[in-house]
Amino acid sequence: MTESRAPKRRRWLPVLVFGLVVYVIVRAADTSQGDPPPHGKASASPSTPSAGPTAPSALPTTSSYDPADYAASVRTRARQTGVSAQLVMAILYNEAYKPHDASFERAWQKYKPDAAFGIANMHRATFDEVKKGRDFADRRWEQLPDDRDLAVEAEAWYLHDLTEQLPAHWTAHYTQSDLLALGYNTGVGNMLAFARGATPDSQARSYLERLHASWAKAGRAAEAS
Repeated sequence: MTESRAPKRRRWLPVLVFGLVVYVIVRAADTSQGDPPPHGKASASPSTPSAGPTAPSALPTTSSYDPADYAASVRTRARQTGVSAQLVMAILYNEAYKPHDASFERAWQKYKPDAAFGIANMHRATFDEVKKGRDFADRRWEQLPDDRDLAVEAEAWYLHDLTEQLPAHWTAHYTQSDLLALGYNTGVGNMLAFARGATPDSQARSYLERLHASWAKAGRAAEAS
């Protein structure tokens, strides 16, 4: 009986050793990731070298930005361009979903080159088109994070340009401000399609819902001295 048990133990020994090695490897991999971050968000191990730019989520995201602080700039640029100050302010509220800190925005742009700049979240191509023939024609898109009045000025002029492209009448049940906000968010082509009755996608609908939610607040902020 003794001789028959020994071969069986020897046959099981490699299996046990293999299982132990796998367990050690798995535990080491789990430990290298550190404690899980809150709310289930993934985080990279600090000791792991990155092949690309640092994700902005790893950077400080605090910001004291409040669109209402720029009411004077909003009123000035709205008068200058002939657009609604309330609309300019409401769009600033819509675009305040991310921290508007110059360092954060530049870090995010390195991580995502097609990101928008400034408190009005304007893309490079839009800014370069809007500034043509204007008193800020010599300004650069890269200056938007540092110059919030420039961001408001560019936003107001873009709304002005969108207004000029609206048809005299439209079939959809939108106000002019609704269509201009949709145009600001999705571009002039989509704005005109919505005016003809096209149905906005979920992102555009969400943008419009947020505009309506902050509309009264934007009006009070734009009128504040």
